[in-house]
Amino acid sequence: MAANVETMFYTREKPWHGLGTRVEEAPTSADALKLAGLDWNVRQEEVCDLRGKAIPGYRANVRESDESVLGIVGDRYRVVQNTDAFRFTDELIGGDVHYETAGSLREGRQIWLLAKMPEREIAGDATEPYLCFTNSHDGGGAVRVCMTPVRVVCNNTLNLALNTAQRTWSMRHTESINGRLMEARDCLLRADKYMEGLAEYAEAAKAKQIRDDEIKEILNQMFPLNVSEDADEKKVEKAKKRQEKMKTEYMVCYFMPDLENLRGTAWGAINAMSDFVSHNMPHANKKNYAANNWGRIMGGHAIMDKMVDLCMAR
Repeated sequence: MAANVETMFYTREKPWHGLGTRVEEAPTSADALKLAGLDWNVRQEEVCDLRGKAIPGYRANVRESDESVLGIVGDRYRVVQNTDAFRFTDELIGGDVHYETAGSLREGRQIWLLAKMPEREIAGDATEPYLCFTNSHDGGGAVRVCMTPVRVVCNNTLNLALNTAQRTWSMRHTESINGRLMEARDCLLRADKYMEGLAEYAEAAKAKQIRDDEIKEILNQMFPLNVSEDADEKKVEKAKKRQEKMKTEYMVCYFMPDLENLRGTAWGAINAMSDFVSHNMPHANKKNYAANNWGRIMGGHAIMDKMVDLCMAR
């Protein structure tokens, strides 16, 4: 199988391709949101029961552009409009950072803005660091920031949870110029710290050898059968086929040409899993797959975390 797979050549796009609107030339966050069609406001209205009587303690967050309800929140909740939420990111754009895409998730409940930072080298590979800023209107939070490094050669995301640096954090809302400058500076410092931590981690993983038989053992743990003891033969056979399919798809990623120099190392095995979760289509290609995948890019992926733990425990 390895020899056959190594003859393949794939061109892979970034995992968020097709989501949002490209806004690379936007000079401000307000311009970026306007280009992406996200320059709408949210107002709050009373929540009423079926009799039309107001329910105390609750408000509905309503998008003014189409009157859709984005969330039911407590009456102490204060709306932060999209333009206000992302205004401090304009201070970032004054440096070597630029907006790339903007979009919405969950029918407008969450708005995101993606900014690209200067390219870095991670374990000998060119890596593009991205900062994703999100604003929520369903009561789930205000501005949240996450690092999303991408390995350029294959467009794989490297969203690894590190003990040495945060990958996600929250930003305060402030109207003061000095406050926005401080938040922007803090954001860049956190981003740099994460990239430095990722570089150190990648070098350690690259130096850690993993044999082929260990890869097979790891895959058995990554993709268990998950069938009950009383399952009939048909269900067991179906689970076995699904398990083998997952393993095969991973091995295709593992033997891709762009991982040739990393094969046999923990970093190569981790990158193969990153390829697997970043680009492989789901077994049930549901309508909201792309949005859910973006959510995993922002929040991290349980499969990636498990793979990292298994590889580094060897």
